[in-house]
Amino acid sequence: MAKTLAEKVWDAHVVRKGDGEGANAQPDLLFIDLHLVHEVTSPQAFEGLRLAGRKLRRPDLTIATEDHNTPTLDIDKPIADLTSRTQIQTLRNNCAEFGVRLHSLGDAEQGIVHVVGPQLGLTQPGMTVVCGDSHTSTHGAFGALAMGIGTSEVEHVMATQTLSLKPFKTMAINVEGTLRPGVTAKDIILAVIAKIGTGGGQGYVLEYRGSAIRALSMEARMTICNMSIEAGARAGLVAPDQTTYDYMFGRPHAPQGTDWDAALEYWNTLRTDDDATFDVEVDLDADTLEPFVTWGTNPGQGVSLSAKVPSPEDFGDENAKAAAERALQYMGLEAGTPMKDIRVDTVFLGSCTNSRMEDLRAAADVLRGRRKDPNIRMLVVPGSARVRLEAEAEGLDKVFKDFGAEWRFAGCSMCLG
Repeated sequence: MAKTLAEKVWDAHVVRKGDGEGANAQPDLLFIDLHLVHEVTSPQAFEGLRLAGRKLRRPDLTIATEDHNTPTLDIDKPIADLTSRTQIQTLRNNCAEFGVRLHSLGDAEQGIVHVVGPQLGLTQPGMTVVCGDSHTSTHGAFGALAMGIGTSEVEHVMATQTLSLKPFKTMAINVEGTLRPGVTAKDIILAVIAKIGTGGGQGYVLEYRGSAIRALSMEARMTICNMSIEAGARAGLVAPDQTTYDYMFGRPHAPQGTDWDAALEYWNTLRTDDDATFDVEVDLDADTLEPFVTWGTNPGQGVSLSAKVPSPEDFGDENAKAAAERALQYMGLEAGTPMKDIRVDTVFLGSCTNSRMEDLRAAADVLRGRRKDPNIRMLVVPGSARVRLEAEAEGLDKVFKDFGAEWRFAGCSMCLG
């Protein structure tokens, strides 16, 4: 039977098939290859293990990092915020008690969990990856089935190394053509979300396909898969190829020697079969795509940078019309205003979406030799301590500082406020 990439990865991890079929089907029990942990969604899960007298089932498949509520300034000093300090110390205590590898503040490999995993070679094609964070879909760029889970599910994975899930529907996002200069992966995914809506992917796993996707770097693919969640999807994937293997080769936790050769043989089977069918297919023309930006209060309210702020009357659906009215009021914008004329107060370069070396280099190329408006604040927050060191080795920090931006340590930063 022909299968999609997502179906192949799913089927390879079924420990126990759920009873029934169709609407009456019970969940499958899936084995989880990699569990990523941080300080915000793990405390209650660890406490649940402790209260039940359970051990962590597979410490070797669990890795933790401090990222969500970590300070990005003065990391050598005590954490000022009591809640953040408590969360960080609780994670350290839990990891020590249950034998979990932890990358703490000051560690060369500390950083945003969805940057650290790929950076270390922990994320690999064909894996199932979970984390108590919605943007776990990032890891799907490697051909992994990667999903965000809730705290009760975090505890379940800790206790059993499995997760009970019903199979998802499949959606192909076909992006053909060649991106024009200045158009990036972020524009692709914002255009996708604008097309299908923030709920368009609900209940689906998205597979990004086509010549424009194959031409992207791994960093760019991670950006796209990361924002599958903003389209309402549970996960997003890109089939692994030579670009994937070149990125992974030699990383600390990637297979080595003959293990690498064996892994490649399997990874090369991780393709959607030619005669496989998707539940839904969406097409996007990369040749005509322009830089995209959102004007409203959700990622689906996006237009090209050359466009104008839309009017609520532009929307035929009454719910969309009402949402546009609320968004315009909240944002303080007027319909018909050219997007290029809208001033900004704060610029944030970072997050699990765009905080890797490729992102920092691209921004530095634009900002080099310039100086920002004194009324605008800009924060540059590398995705990991490793990225920060590499950026400083290339002198990118000086470019940002000369521009007037704040150069910070790794962490989720403004995404958590």
